[in-house]
Amino acid sequence: MTPNDSVVLGRPSPARMYDYFLHGSSNYPQDRAAGDAVMAKVGSELTGQVVWENRAFLGRAVRHLAENGVRQFIDLGAGLPSMENTHQVAARHCSRPRVLYVDNDPAVEVHGGEMLLGDDTADTRIVIADVSDPDEVLSHPRTRELIDFTEPVGLLMVAVLHFVPDAGDPWGLVDRYLGALPGGSYLALSHLTVDPARSREQADMEDSYDQATAPMIFREPEAITKLFSGLQVLPPGIVPVGRWHADGEHGETVGRMLGGVAEKTV
Repeated sequence: MTPNDSVVLGRPSPARMYDYFLHGSSNYPQDRAAGDAVMAKVGSELTGQVVWENRAFLGRAVRHLAENGVRQFIDLGAGLPSMENTHQVAARHCSRPRVLYVDNDPAVEVHGGEMLLGDDTADTRIVIADVSDPDEVLSHPRTRELIDFTEPVGLLMVAVLHFVPDAGDPWGLVDRYLGALPGGSYLALSHLTVDPARSREQADMEDSYDQATAPMIFREPEAITKLFSGLQVLPPGIVPVGRWHADGEHGETVGRMLGGVAEKTV
């Protein structure tokens, strides 16, 4: 990255902070400073475990959907398409998947486009739009060019809705996106959850994102479960993401994030 980037960015971005936590290179000084502040408050080991555990959940979910016939994916709040992201995983389990990455951070298009150059294993597009505006996302020319809305879609909302406040109605957002998809589509979703035993850690995490482009919001398990309303939740249910289809009966988990995969049957 150089000072000549076409995007002028002054505030830390969750997408670029996430890239920093994943040891990527597409982040700015303000993102690294904000990420360091998070790690200083809650510990670098914990921060790394949560991020990598969630990334592993994304990979297992995409693999599961690809192995069950899904060939196209809409990845909302995707961040930068690096480090074992959707198109890379899907391409190992189905032939030439179609993957739409959506994020509101202009740096995702600037640097994500460079990452995708020369990758002919998948058909990919990047849409810069706010996830909280489904109409903009779903009607975007790149979306319509890539996604066939008569065929099943894997809708990925992985670690994104905890950046949407209650006033933004995350439950309604899920319904609006799924409403555009045919039966046989799937939702894969993960979300930070409240733990009374870790209230200090939660407050520190929320404070660390106070100056970012989006807040961080922890929700009760019941509120996360409600995001799957009307869908057929696949086994093992809505669980700590480290235990979703992990090897063996139980996977190791740090327990800060719940996730699951569910099918839209009608």
